[in-house]
Amino acid sequence: MLTRKQHELLRYINQHLAQNGISPSFDEMKEALGLRSKSGIHRLISALEERGFIKRLAHRARALEVVRLPETTVAPPPRGFAATVVKADFPGVRKPERETESVSMPLYGRIAAGTPIAALADPSNFINVPSDLLGQGEHFAVEIAGDSMVEAGILDGDTAVIRRTEAAENGEIVVALVDNEEATLKRLRRRGNSVALEPANKSYETRIFPPNRVKIQGRLVALLRRY
Repeated sequence: MLTRKQHELLRYINQHLAQNGISPSFDEMKEALGLRSKSGIHRLISALEERGFIKRLAHRARALEVVRLPETTVAPPPRGFAATVVKADFPGVRKPERETESVSMPLYGRIAAGTPIAALADPSNFINVPSDLLGQGEHFAVEIAGDSMVEAGILDGDTAVIRRTEAAENGEIVVALVDNEEATLKRLRRRGNSVALEPANKSYETRIFPPNRVKIQGRLVALLRRY
């Protein structure tokens, strides 16, 4: 089953191919779907390719081929593309009041919630996060490795959504950069002239540093988990 955005993109690509003989550019697709970044288009194309709806043609720029359309789509959409929604009423099923929009953000590699690992500065992956989980500001996501924050409900394999900031309140869970080379997710504690990075697991020790050795990269605002 395709999501609404996947279905919209597939129909738009099919329409563009029929009318122009070439697939649309990423900018054209972004404009047609009303997305804010091309990274969201990249994820949608990858999802359509994985599901066998489109195929990328090797060694050719802007080369996409529509392999098949959903069964409910019997012809290319007319000029002046607009998304359509098929409504179905099922007894006893409560319909959501509105569809939650998602925001595409950088997904960094696994960050240690136990022993710190080297900070990852150049994300190459992105993840879609429901906008309802986010507030103002810039966000990124990291995948958690380790069990040092289990008592705070943060498990190995979770995806932590981080609001980028250099300031945090005492007691907040933050991504901290130690000595400009190690990143870790810990609870921030300020103790006089020192900064403590506190785990939420009794098997790990709190690490204490002078302030000039620790830089706050962001604070935790949400967790995503797959079961």
